[in-house]
Amino acid sequence: MNSNKQSGFTLIELVVVITILGILAAFAVPKFVALDQQARISTVNALAGSVKSAAALARGMAMATGAQANVVMEGTQVTLTNQYPAATAAGIQAAVNANYGATGDFIFTAGAPATFQRNGAPTPATCAVSYTAAVNGANGVTPPVVVVNTAGC
Repeated sequence: MNSNKQSGFTLIELVVVITILGILAAFAVPKFVALDQQARISTVNALAGSVKSAAALARGMAMATGAQANVVMEGTQVTLTNQYPAATAAGIQAAVNANYGATGDFIFTAGAPATFQRNGAPTPATCAVSYTAAVNGANGVTPPVVVVNTAGC
């Protein structure tokens, strides 16, 4: 009987296994990169829906209460322009945060239009949601405009 017999993998077997794992990894990595971009696009689209809903809720509350300057939504005061949230932090950002939770993944910039830029996007300026406040024109109030840009996501 030979009691000195050792078991294990040979160097060739280990090299073959490592090569196969390398080839599999080369195919898997691009899939994960694409998932990252799809996730950013999904969050931007979800925020756009939240912005539209928050504006509609604020408008409904303003109409129900007769408010012109501001309404209180979920304990948060929201500044209005033409009975829709203003394009400010006290307006649309407050309405979105009050109704749908914090927008921590986004950088908010007030203005005309106000923008929510996606944090961590390759090009945040083109991975964003913009909100243009309602305008009172000759034909009455034009509702706010929400535009989604996912080019830089």
